[in-house]
Amino acid sequence: MADNPLPWQKPQTKLTSGRVAQAMGGVLGAIGTPAVAPKPRGKSPGWTTGKPRVRRIRYPIVKKATTKPKKEPARSA
Repeated sequence: MADNPLPWQKPQTKLTSGRVAQAMGGVLGAIGTPAVAPKPRGKSPGWTTGKPRVRRIRYPIVKKATTKPKKEPARSA
């Protein structure tokens, strides 16, 4: 693993853990990956040609009625 310093860094003979972490990208790029490349699967079939399309049934919204708070009876003093 060779030192590949950034423009503002001084070259070092003994690599620090940070410099090793910087160089790992080049190492991983050189050795590659064990995973298989993704395969193209083509275009998904979607709607078949000539098939009639039917809109879905829309149902009305059901709203629950709000209850009014009960009035307290007036208290006599």
